[in-house]
Amino acid sequence: MKRWRWVLPLLLPSLSLELAVEVARITAFAVLKCRRIASTPLYKTAVVATVTFCCHGPNSMSFHSIIHRPSSPFNLALQIRFLRGYSLLRDPQYNKGLAFTEKERDAHYLCGLLPPTVITQQLQEKKLMKSIREYQVPLQKYMAMMDLQACIQLIILIFKQHHICLELFEGMKNLLERNERLFYKLLIDNVEELLPVVYTPTVGEACQKYGSIFRRPQGLYISLKEKGKILEVLKNWPERSIQVIVVTDGERILGLGDLGCQCLPVTIDVGTNNEKLLNDEFYIGLRQKRATGKEYYDLLHEFMCAVKQNYGEKVLVQFEDFANHNAFELLAKYGTTHLVFNDDIQGTASVVLAGVVAALKLIGGILADHTFLFLGAGEAGTGIAELIALEMSKQTKAPIEESRKKIWLVDSKGLIVSSRKNSLQHFKKPWAHDHEPLNNLLDAVKVIKPTVLIGSSGVGRTFTKEVVQAMTANNEKPLIMALSNPTSQSECTAEEAYQWSEGRAIFASGSPFDPVEYKGKVYVPGQANNAYIFPGFGLGLVISGTIRVHDDMLLAASEALAKQVTDENYNKGLIYPPFTDIRKISANIAANVAAKAYELGLATRLPRPADLVKYAESCMYSPVYRNYR
Repeated sequence: MKRWRWVLPLLLPSLSLELAVEVARITAFAVLKCRRIASTPLYKTAVVATVTFCCHGPNSMSFHSIIHRPSSPFNLALQIRFLRGYSLLRDPQYNKGLAFTEKERDAHYLCGLLPPTVITQQLQEKKLMKSIREYQVPLQKYMAMMDLQACIQLIILIFKQHHICLELFEGMKNLLERNERLFYKLLIDNVEELLPVVYTPTVGEACQKYGSIFRRPQGLYISLKEKGKILEVLKNWPERSIQVIVVTDGERILGLGDLGCQCLPVTIDVGTNNEKLLNDEFYIGLRQKRATGKEYYDLLHEFMCAVKQNYGEKVLVQFEDFANHNAFELLAKYGTTHLVFNDDIQGTASVVLAGVVAALKLIGGILADHTFLFLGAGEAGTGIAELIALEMSKQTKAPIEESRKKIWLVDSKGLIVSSRKNSLQHFKKPWAHDHEPLNNLLDAVKVIKPTVLIGSSGVGRTFTKEVVQAMTANNEKPLIMALSNPTSQSECTAEEAYQWSEGRAIFASGSPFDPVEYKGKVYVPGQANNAYIFPGFGLGLVISGTIRVHDDMLLAASEALAKQVTDENYNKGLIYPPFTDIRKISANIAANVAAKAYELGLATRLPRPADLVKYAESCMYSPVYRNYR
């Protein structure tokens, strides 16, 4: 055994991939025949050596990816044999808790580590949701989802008086860290109820306090310290068959500003200009001012090159929460060489366009019949405006320059007009129309007389009573979309929009709002949430093997989402379908995006599936427990 301890690391790298896997299989089987040997150097070395080979061998595959091949039941069994007993219960990807059958408990040395009762995943989910719904205080809901260690954390949090929503967020996060499949099943089956806990608005507070609540990493952190070796850093990640990467540099998280190294799953840490974070003893990122210019772009370029080299041409890189000055440049630079998608520019645009298209059934006319006014001319505002103009141009066959003239933007200095053109950032210049300067939103509403008002300013309560009343004076049914997140940054609340418009406004927001009763009628506000778009959009790119993102794919996604709004939804004033149908919605979006990719000749996965909706559904993640015997 002692001799093999030194030979295996030298032997395995010289073997073929198939032979290395076979050596690992035989070694694992031999070791596990005798429980006493499980802690010997041979057992440990077999694992380490196999990982060493697979990470650096001819096919650059990790041990984790080999054992996860879905076509091979042996691969799953091999992984479970390496994960046993207490370790298996602590691995969130494979832990099933009380759902382990008696045969599985006996085979994987779980006897005595669990109570004797065996329950189904469905019963686990039912029990969790029953507990959550029975408690009146969110702190108690949080406790219902905790294990003993988390309950101790809760006591600490109570003394610190953290926000109760953040504690519920941590409860969900803890469940994810303990039992991945149960977490996702709970979320999928109760998405409308739990999305505000794990996403907007609670996620904003979680990002702000991430250093305090950080317990274990769930993604990659690439900082300036890793410059020159990013490819090696990527190889440290255990999964090899990566299809989508979400990356941020943390400079513009929601409407919260520069949060530095506070986001997952891939964070490019170039420092932060947030003095509060730099002085926070719990801050987990680089303690330096944010890098800019050549130093910044060199690091991003190395990352993008390493991603393509490590994961291939078809990996989707989703840019998230980059500041305006970097977001547009990165999208333009890598849009022609990589499969890239900016959620703030393109995802937001697609979901808002879908809401506008759906709203036409309530407000009448076609896109070209309406005049649009934006408060906010950053990446979200200009991205939405451009996609609306593209769709308008497509429908009318008019040049896009003509379509843009129906769209007006207001920034912090007032209405964007031609006389300001020389001082404007490049992404604002297409929206500088001939008009006299107007210094504020209210004057712009009164003079421009828009039929659609869209807020993407990141500044709360800017759709004042006077602004909403001016919109109502000009329109029988004004479309008002207050998109800024989190809730505190929303341009107005649903209640304000309905009351100030005397119930005439068609309203949607970026953050969730409860239904509003006004003069005996209940109004249900829609939520223009990017979560409608990016899962289905990404899935459409993946299932078609698309190598580049085209604007027509974004239009296809908007079209698919708008078609999911039913008459029942419209009767409630909704311009988005309910989140309870998000799996079905995402499948239809994926199918529409994939169909457009095939039409444009950008798809590489051939032959094209006969039924793209069914194919998309078959490719979706399933949180149902797998059998290990």
